[in-house]
Amino acid sequence: FGWGLVPGSPRIPKSMNVQVPLYPKCGFSELYSWQRQRKTKKEFCLHDGPPYANGDAHVGHALNKILKDITNRFHMMRDYVVHYVPGWDCHGLPIELKALSECEEDDLSPMEIRQKAKEFAEKVIEKQKSAFIRWGIMANWDNCYHTFDKKYEAKQLHIFHQMFDKGYVYQDYKPVFWSPSTNTALAEAELEYNQQHVSRSVYIKFPLLKPPPKLSSVIDGLPAVNLIIWTTQAWTIPANQAVCYMPNSEYSIVKCTNTGEHFIIASDRVQSTAALLDTQFDVISTFKGTDFENGMCSHPTIPGKQSPLLPANHVTMSKGTGLVHTAPAHGMEDYGVASHHQLPMDCLVDEKGRFTEAAGSELQKKAVLDEGNEAVIQMLHGAKNLLKEEKFVHSYPYDWRTKKPVIIRASKQWFIDTANLKSAAQEALKKVKCVPASGMNRMLEMLDRRTFWCISRQRRWGVPIPVFYHKTTGNPLINNIENIIKVVEQHGSDGWWTLPIEQLLSSDALAKVNQTQGSSFLLAWSVSKGAKSWCQIQDQSITADLYLEGKDQLGGWFQSSLLTSVATQKKAPYKTLVVHGFTLGEKGEKMSKSIGNVVDPDVVINGGNDHSTEPPYGADILRWWVAESNVFTEVLIGPAVLNSAREDINKVGSRPIPPPQNKGNHRSNLVIEFAMTDSPAYKEYDYGKVIRLLEAFHTRELSSFYFSIVKDRLYCEEEKDPKRRSCQTALAAVLDTMVRSFAPILPHLAEEVFQYLPYRKESDSVFRSGWMNTSPVWKKPGLEEAVEGACAMRDAFLGSIAGKNALEYQVVLVIEPGLLFELMEVLQHEECSSTSQLNEIMMASQTTLLTEVPREMATDDIIEGTFLINLEGGDIREESTYKVMVLPVAKLKCLRCRRYTADSTETPCARCREILNGK
Repeated sequence: FGWGLVPGSPRIPKSMNVQVPLYPKCGFSELYSWQRQRKTKKEFCLHDGPPYANGDAHVGHALNKILKDITNRFHMMRDYVVHYVPGWDCHGLPIELKALSECEEDDLSPMEIRQKAKEFAEKVIEKQKSAFIRWGIMANWDNCYHTFDKKYEAKQLHIFHQMFDKGYVYQDYKPVFWSPSTNTALAEAELEYNQQHVSRSVYIKFPLLKPPPKLSSVIDGLPAVNLIIWTTQAWTIPANQAVCYMPNSEYSIVKCTNTGEHFIIASDRVQSTAALLDTQFDVISTFKGTDFENGMCSHPTIPGKQSPLLPANHVTMSKGTGLVHTAPAHGMEDYGVASHHQLPMDCLVDEKGRFTEAAGSELQKKAVLDEGNEAVIQMLHGAKNLLKEEKFVHSYPYDWRTKKPVIIRASKQWFIDTANLKSAAQEALKKVKCVPASGMNRMLEMLDRRTFWCISRQRRWGVPIPVFYHKTTGNPLINNIENIIKVVEQHGSDGWWTLPIEQLLSSDALAKVNQTQGSSFLLAWSVSKGAKSWCQIQDQSITADLYLEGKDQLGGWFQSSLLTSVATQKKAPYKTLVVHGFTLGEKGEKMSKSIGNVVDPDVVINGGNDHSTEPPYGADILRWWVAESNVFTEVLIGPAVLNSAREDINKVGSRPIPPPQNKGNHRSNLVIEFAMTDSPAYKEYDYGKVIRLLEAFHTRELSSFYFSIVKDRLYCEEEKDPKRRSCQTALAAVLDTMVRSFAPILPHLAEEVFQYLPYRKESDSVFRSGWMNTSPVWKKPGLEEAVEGACAMRDAFLGSIAGKNALEYQVVLVIEPGLLFELMEVLQHEECSSTSQLNEIMMASQTTLLTEVPREMATDDIIEGTFLINLEGGDIREESTYKVMVLPVAKLKCLRCRRYTADSTETPCARCREILNGK
């Protein structure tokens, strides 16, 4: 990246396109352990949210890990001892599914399943670790944590036991999200919502069997009356136990003009329902919802079964008919109604999402989301209770692993009572800083809605819930958990399957229990991560300074960590949350193999099979992409984005040119100003702002201004002239500042620059020598104002000769005696000069500084202006006027310095002749 500013200066090797890690020279592999051994009281702990060990590293990993690394490297350079131990979530369904993808699960024992899953996870961990290291991630790679470690599993069970003892863990039979595609319960954080899901919605008649007493006078004289309900899940109708209404809303008895039938619906929904059914309704009577009390309907598909009319606050008037079909086994609000009114909660659907024998022979073994749904609709049609069926596009929960729809299904599961935890959790969360702030509001809202958290899963690869059941009552027994924790510490969770029950239980407990252990497992990616998140750090007697993860963790790991920590130690496990978005294609579309827009980080770094279409960019361009993106929204990546990043780094990389060793003592104010704005951006995790400041600095302050005005002294002054040496010292300061400023983002380039510094000591490393040195001693009083004043006059000069060569002119500056004149004298001591700092700024061949316009000089083309001087924080303010006079040069062009300061075209100017004398 040689810029050629100083002849003979060493060039930085052009290695940006194919970067070879500089670990042996830079000591990257020892950097983490080195900084941990430093003597400092400042610590910074970023706790790593472990990625799943279920596949190759992808750009989502790159976004997350690189953001963390930029943060850690910045704090390390600011003299903090960084605590960052990477980890992997090795348990759970994603890994089990991948491990079993090539064999039949039914043919394997639990231990065979677990062994395959562990082997698969171990292979993935090594591949992901290799990728993370290649990206330049600084971490404790020799001491990573894994959720299948024995000590980790034991800690997880210890947290479970603490929460159980405090009454936060319980077993219950209630509806939960259930994935038929993976045969297990799911938590909300394991769902993703398909906004384009299509349901077969139906409008159904519920015949009024027993009129409510308060409506008997109106209904007794009418023929059959039916309530109309609307549902998008027709398969749940066989499980109906009630029809709910809103007590404070108004309802109407209407007559259909087409058929003469009488219906009851909400008054607000009369017109919309009639239009949808392609008819008209005449309102016969209107009444309050409370008048439904003690009414009874007939079940629409099961003869002889009755469905009571019950009040419920979850009924809305925004859609449907204002009357809600209620199946307690298949709805959260339905479950609440059933609990209050002691309704049956029988579940007619098995673990595979098929109707059970209890649903009847017409439905048994049929999948509820497919042929089962069709069968129920046909039953409604046969009973003449189907008014209309239509397709309905809406948001619907899917299993985020299999990308298939889930159902709500009642089953016996283990839960954490978040209803009694959320107030304390919300108060603890309010003391936490969140970037961006909107993430805090969203997390508080999610906590407010959460009343329970299902923590059990019906799989083999995980940590078992240590429960046995009483052999007579069937009640769960967990009071022997301390013994089981000791077993897990020694044998790992495999001991649950491999050891005899006598080793798991004490003799007293053994006499009470059924000889079969429980079959549920702790939610591996939530409780395990959450418990470890703060439990690991608790060993260090500190709270994590930062958790940094994607926005999906607002309802996942962020929340589980908070709940488990508040439950057991009454405080949040972190001080700050940083929430980033997801990665998308460069047009904002989701990445998909079928579309062909998946970006592989390995291909980004090393290139694909065809380098003409998939060039190797190097690790630092991947890191630059992360830093320059607005990570608090969705982050786009693709060929155009990466090419733009490469061009940006080429521009930045061409600026840091190692100047020769020098002993000058000049420092440029612009270095200090840049450092003062750059550091706060890092502290606010706004790395995009860091890059914008960096680009503005090298484009505006350096390329357009500083480099343009110092060329003459660098190229043309005597080699050891103090002005030239002073400039070289300033360039060294600029180089040092720039490299340190981008080092957390571009560690390979930064360290490579340091490797080629001509004045480098063997021990020098950009990361081992700290952050930018911004001593106020460098800042000369009045210098900044002097340069700004000179720049204002230069702009007037250059504006008057637009498109022309400034060296073909000489400039006369006329300033009345005063503060502005004194500042200009700092830049030019003599009256007329072609080599002063003032003339360098003006970029003319010669600048003359006067207090009045000479009498012999024409005044027709004088440019006038004012400049406000503001010194000492506003204590000194003075507005001064100035005049700029632009004149053609009076001398000839010097062949050496190219200024118009020579007396002959054959010989150099006086300054150049003196420098060349004897050479």
